[in-house]
Amino acid sequence: MAGQFEATVEISRPVEEVFAFLADRRNDPEFSPRVQEITKTPDGPTTVGTVFTSTVKDAGMKTGRKFRITEFEAPRRIRWTEISKNVVTADEGGYDLESTGAGTTRVRIFNVLEGHGIGKLLVGFALGAARKDANAFGQRIKAAVEAS
Repeated sequence: MAGQFEATVEISRPVEEVFAFLADRRNDPEFSPRVQEITKTPDGPTTVGTVFTSTVKDAGMKTGRKFRITEFEAPRRIRWTEISKNVVTADEGGYDLESTGAGTTRVRIFNVLEGHGIGKLLVGFALGAARKDANAFGQRIKAAVEAS
């Protein structure tokens, strides 16, 4: 079973600034408390093919995650896929950004979660938790971008 969660938030920053912040996923710990550390390969600007490797803590367990950027259209669209092998993965995720006026941006974030092996039994719980937190997650992104 796969499923999606998403959130939409209005951020009081120009779309170019919001895009630049979100394109560098090393900023993820500023709004996602589950991300313990994150690195980027290769160095330099984020582009299609860039890989972000992180250690995350979910339900008290640490796991390694690797995400490859699959689409990168500044300043409107970022897509990724998880390439690590975990019981629950984000097979597709992304940001859609839209300028909504002078200095404001609407951001939609989503992830499609998929269970593998025993993860097929756990993905429903992961989706439930992600959906429950989705609006708060959007607000944490807003706060982090506006504070940057």
